[in-house]
Amino acid sequence: MYKFKTKGVCSAEIRLDIKDGIIREVEFLGGCDGNLKGIGKLVKGRKALEVAQMLKGTRCGYKNTSCPDQLSLAIEEALKLEEVRS
Repeated sequence: MYKFKTKGVCSAEIRLDIKDGIIREVEFLGGCDGNLKGIGKLVKGRKALEVAQMLKGTRCGYKNTSCPDQLSLAIEEALKLEEVRS
């Protein structure tokens, strides 16, 4: 399970499990509970790289980021870490 400390959003942390390039689990700590649970369900079982590309740059109101944008960063970091381990 990869843990990512978020910046600039209500959620404090994203916990992410990726295996063979596929998202197995996503959990947000804090933030808009229902919306973030929904995002987790929508991305589960999908290709991690596709999800990261799709969500990257999503903004929340006046902020330069959002929880989906932070998820894209978490996915990218987790994939890089997985490459290093391989």
